[in-house]
Amino acid sequence: MAVMEGPLSKWTNVMKGWQYRWFVLDDSAGLLSYYTSKEKMVRGARRGCVRLKGAVVGIDDDDDSTFTITVDAKTFHFQAHDPDEREKWIRALEDTIVRHTPSIRRWDPSKPMPTMADFDKKLTESDAYLQLLIDQTSVLEKHIASTEDEADRQRCQEVINHINTVLESIKHSIVLLQIAKNTAFPVNGVYHPCNAIPEGSPSSSTVGGSSGGVPCPLVPPDSLVPVTSYSSSEDEDFFDADEFTNASPAQSPSMASQLLVPSLCSAPNRSGPRLFEDAVETIAVTGTNDASNSVGGTSSDPASQQPLLERGSASPAEPSAIQTQPSVAPTHSPSSASVPLLTQNASESSASDQCNSVSGPINDYDRMYEEDDESELGSMENHGSVIHHLLSQVKIGMDLTKVVLPTFILERRSLLEMYADFFAHPDLFCSIADMTTPQDRMVQVVKWYLSAFHAGRKSEVCKKPYNPILGEVFKCYWEVPGVPPGEEPVPDGPIPWATSNNLSFVAEQVSHHPPISAFYAENKAKRISFCGHIWTKSKFLGLSICVNNIGQGCVSVMDYDEEYILNFPSGYGRSILTVPWVELGGTCQITCSKTGYSGNIEFLTKPFYGGKKHRISAEIFNPGEKKPFLTVEGEWNGVMNSKWKDRDMDPERFVDTFSMGTVKKNVKPIIEQEPNESRCMWKEVTAGLKFNDIEHATASKFALEQKQREEAKERKESGVDWMPRLFYLVGDNWIYRNPLQGRTAV
Repeated sequence: MAVMEGPLSKWTNVMKGWQYRWFVLDDSAGLLSYYTSKEKMVRGARRGCVRLKGAVVGIDDDDDSTFTITVDAKTFHFQAHDPDEREKWIRALEDTIVRHTPSIRRWDPSKPMPTMADFDKKLTESDAYLQLLIDQTSVLEKHIASTEDEADRQRCQEVINHINTVLESIKHSIVLLQIAKNTAFPVNGVYHPCNAIPEGSPSSSTVGGSSGGVPCPLVPPDSLVPVTSYSSSEDEDFFDADEFTNASPAQSPSMASQLLVPSLCSAPNRSGPRLFEDAVETIAVTGTNDASNSVGGTSSDPASQQPLLERGSASPAEPSAIQTQPSVAPTHSPSSASVPLLTQNASESSASDQCNSVSGPINDYDRMYEEDDESELGSMENHGSVIHHLLSQVKIGMDLTKVVLPTFILERRSLLEMYADFFAHPDLFCSIADMTTPQDRMVQVVKWYLSAFHAGRKSEVCKKPYNPILGEVFKCYWEVPGVPPGEEPVPDGPIPWATSNNLSFVAEQVSHHPPISAFYAENKAKRISFCGHIWTKSKFLGLSICVNNIGQGCVSVMDYDEEYILNFPSGYGRSILTVPWVELGGTCQITCSKTGYSGNIEFLTKPFYGGKKHRISAEIFNPGEKKPFLTVEGEWNGVMNSKWKDRDMDPERFVDTFSMGTVKKNVKPIIEQEPNESRCMWKEVTAGLKFNDIEHATASKFALEQKQREEAKERKESGVDWMPRLFYLVGDNWIYRNPLQGRTAV
């Protein structure tokens, strides 16, 4: 049954451009068919079709009218007339894809396929359990009405509340079973939704969806569901070969949902036929983030009740206690996760190998953060059931702020620590104050800015830092290359144990909803500082995730009374169904109101029809001029070259991130940190990720987040607002409470 039809433009490689086509979306068949014109559609002369089973819809945040459909190892590109029209098509396509694509394969392919009798048996059993719980609820309600014991009445009411939750789950399961049965055994080989109007009825030719119920011819009867998407011209359809170079059709991201992915944690042995595998991954994606949605139970393994590095070594004849298969569902109680993981004795050789021969309990924790040995994610197909379960819960354009992502994609550090990497080249930042002319200072600000992003990504693979907890703090400092460390302490500075020649940094999570991080850096000797804040607002784009870094920063050069205001590019996690990678995108500005100098920096995302990754283009302008005196081009994580307008010379090297070694930040040992400092707070999660104990990492992460929820609840009940310790809000900007300007003012 057609639910939507209308004109769209489709990219073709034959013409190297967009071509008009008439599209018909058939919800029952799960097909998007296209024709050269509406008249050809009436005659049934189909040009091609896109099979929607297992497909993924994507959008480009930089273009509000285009969208893609990835399926059968190809990516089809479409262009709507305007954003509203695109939105209608995307919603209709998503609904059709959901109906035809089970998020997790429910049966073992090595076992016989479920029969119609199997489905009927499961439905009967589910209905029996439903009736049993209803009867038990009735008994408890009668008991509550008859008893006079208030404590007994409260206990019974609590049981009833839990039963009602289970009842809703069983009802939902019955609906899913009906859908699965209808999908596995469709009528005449075509899936029919439960509320579909039978063909031949008076309303069977009525089109729903965006057509508003206007009569419309159905897709011609020759539109049997093909085994793969096709076009009349084999090479007409564009797809990015780089995305799927190593993917066979059976391994392509579009078909990952159709493959049985091995369970991410070992399931208990069962007797009898396994008609339906239990879903072992639990991902809380609702906005409430209740504990009931996150905790799977309590582990009975004695070793799991201990910190990871206190468990000792495993017997050589047994699997190591810390070499478990990844799991996304926490199976520890919050209390068990609070016990430290990392204090094993160095004399225990079998486990010390996995700690890289660390020498003691203090170094164990700290070395986890110092070592750049992040494991590669590999292909997301290895976690296909988790990823597709997650994708089935979100919609195009949805805000991902409250979506809990699987633990295995986390990077072993907090987002606050990642922001510190903006200053991984402290010499470039501090030398801004050494420039003698306003033009040179602007050029140096741009040079530091363009060098500030590559250090934040340890590799091209996309992994997500920890979401900071409200009130979390990260502190560090750098020794500036070529400058003596100095001996003058700065007791009133952000890092009292640093010297005046060091570059000090402090960051604080000042808001949870929305998530806002504020950070401040200063070098007292150079009389230069930076204050900024970022609100991370994430959005789902189908095949990628966009993180808009909303906020600004201010470079203050005190000796010249200059302030340089700048903003930050957006980040994109691309190819989330294969091997995720990161790129930056968007236009950023750097301005100095006192001198009038300004700069525009364009972070260019990779176009779908070719081009390179990670490109940037920057222009720096003199006051009041419209043509730049300096242009910079290159890659933000590679080499960037500059060209001066008034100098007759070849482009010169501006920034070379390959040859510039980053400076190691100095952080207090974890044993000396306050409880709310990032590394101390997240050490158990980091330990679990370091030693591949995803179960412990997930439980520890949940314990932190649950504590945050409980504290927020207490503040709400008592009517107390959260007050950040280090920053305060002025208008839309977060300002450091004790900046260098205020401490040195005459």
